[in-house]
Amino acid sequence: MKDKILKFINKLKLKMLTFVLTNKQFLSFIIILLLETTLLEICTLGFGTWGFKTLFFNLAVIVILGSLGYLFKPKRQYIYFQTVLVLATAICVINGIYYTFYDSFVTVGLIESLGQVNTVTDAVFDKLTPLHIIYLFGPLLFYFIHKSLNNHNYFNYIAKIEKSKRNFGTILLIGVVLLCINIVNLTGTDISRLVKQWNREYIVERYGIITYQMNDIIQSAQSRIFSYFGYDEAAQKFVEYYSEKDKKTEKNKYTGIYEGKNLLLIHMESMMTMFLDMKINGVEVTPNLNKLSREGLYFNNFYPQVSVGTSSDTEFTLNTSLMPALSGTVFVNYYDRNYVSIEKMLKEKEYYTFSMHGNNSSMWNRAPMHKSLGYDKFYSKEYFNVTEENSIGLGISDHDFFEQAIPYLKDIEKDNKNYMGTMITLTNHTPWDGGEAYGVFDLTNTIEKINPETKKAEIVKVPYLEDTKIGNYIKSIHYADQCLGEFIQAIYKENILNNTVIVFYGDHDAKLANKEYNYLYNYDPVTDDLKLEEDPTYIDYDYYANELNRKTPLIIWTKDHKYKGEFDYYMGMIDVLPTLGNMFGFKSDYALGNDIFNIKNDNIVMFPNGNFLTNKVYYNNSKSEYKLLDEKSMVIDEEYIPEIKNYTEKMLELSNNIIVYNLIELEGDKIKNE
Repeated sequence: MKDKILKFINKLKLKMLTFVLTNKQFLSFIIILLLETTLLEICTLGFGTWGFKTLFFNLAVIVILGSLGYLFKPKRQYIYFQTVLVLATAICVINGIYYTFYDSFVTVGLIESLGQVNTVTDAVFDKLTPLHIIYLFGPLLFYFIHKSLNNHNYFNYIAKIEKSKRNFGTILLIGVVLLCINIVNLTGTDISRLVKQWNREYIVERYGIITYQMNDIIQSAQSRIFSYFGYDEAAQKFVEYYSEKDKKTEKNKYTGIYEGKNLLLIHMESMMTMFLDMKINGVEVTPNLNKLSREGLYFNNFYPQVSVGTSSDTEFTLNTSLMPALSGTVFVNYYDRNYVSIEKMLKEKEYYTFSMHGNNSSMWNRAPMHKSLGYDKFYSKEYFNVTEENSIGLGISDHDFFEQAIPYLKDIEKDNKNYMGTMITLTNHTPWDGGEAYGVFDLTNTIEKINPETKKAEIVKVPYLEDTKIGNYIKSIHYADQCLGEFIQAIYKENILNNTVIVFYGDHDAKLANKEYNYLYNYDPVTDDLKLEEDPTYIDYDYYANELNRKTPLIIWTKDHKYKGEFDYYMGMIDVLPTLGNMFGFKSDYALGNDIFNIKNDNIVMFPNGNFLTNKVYYNNSKSEYKLLDEKSMVIDEEYIPEIKNYTEKMLELSNNIIVYNLIELEGDKIKNE
């Protein structure tokens, strides 16, 4: 028996050795592609999230892809393997850069919007590292392996002995078996998230980057090329939801208070609430926004609900009260749909509508999308005198943007009884490298140190936040705030916008890395260094702290300061339309948000990745866990999370169906006739 076992083992070893020696090109392909995908997943997700489940799924998919190479003759297999490697390398490079920039993985729909990178080149290169291009060594290494094998007459020898069809069948079977083992271990949640494609990080974490990208291609094809698939079911759910929805309009103390007034939205790039009322060296970071928040209606728990479209997602969600698309961006991929928007509803009241932005009209496909939203005119870069001297970061400085916009505003006010407009700022866009253009804002600190020579205590100045990413961001928002103050002074001086409601809102957070916030929360002025985790005063700035800090300011302001107050209701960008609608006298039947003054503390702020926030919890959809906002006194029942989770998923699906299938235009009449 022992001899038989040894004989079997030796025979198996010989077969394995023979396989290795006669399949060097195939094995090189498997190893290189597995290393590339693993490196990408670790660099993006981190060791704590990435695991062997991801590796095992990748291996199964790569083996199946590799088996297809045996459908070609040995010498031609190289072309197939190298083509797959080049495509996989492109996927790794693009996703590596995109994840660094947007904390997300790229989708097929976003390939069309990669042209936007031309306008944010500085920001991209600012975050570019050697790791982003290390994947290029994969195809290069494979080329040299192939060349070496060819020089040693490997392929002529293999052509004589290789049984390609048998190899294809055997390796394909191995890959399918590996895939089946992976599939058997999937949970219902795993499958649901793959189908719905809501949480890209989770899909890459569980299935690997190749499966994620292949699934995204299928999803995109279904949504865009073959959008009639699933249409009937989507339309039925759409009609059922809005037919059953309570259409009664609740009144509150703010109903109709702004009817007949003009509306101007100030879209503030990357402005965050956490820096309002913050002082550094006794100086307010945002003195003008602080003043405006005291003079108007200020919402201090206001959250943008953006996906990969960032600023463009905010424009869409605010104006339509719908969520961003689950694949691609509305501005680029679904700009030709019919949406009910603030602009269109005010146009029905004979308002003139316009938008202003000192960047190219092609950025985020704004030119056609702004028409789709209902703007009569788009004052883009060509309407402004943009020079090298008056540019900061991506383009025209906020100072010059507001200054040059004043004459346009005066003409608009003179020629129109009522108007509604949006002004989109630019200076505070990453990478915040304005330098001296931001003006003087002292981010240093003074500490007492013992002079080693004199042995006496001396007051010395230390860098503190100088030359840090977050320090540059603070200088940038201080400058942006200063420009807002200058704009307010100008409208008083020019005596315009007297009958206008101005809404100031931050479009999204700064998307700074967690380590940057350490300089704020864990800086020790005594040692001029960061505190260690062992320090009892150390603040653990974790995932939930960062998510809750993503809120941006929302201020509804008028010159007369008639209505003012601070509100801590949790609200999202989709709640702006219903809230303003109640004040101005318009209403969208398709809004998914709520008038915040009606729903108050019962609001649910949902996010495109399936996370949600209430006045009790922040829920992490990727990990199916949550954090109580007040862990000491709050208690929730066991049905609380499942109910809100189901509601969130239902609303995200409904919103996405409206966008993808153009349901408002195609099915809206059925609801009205019910």
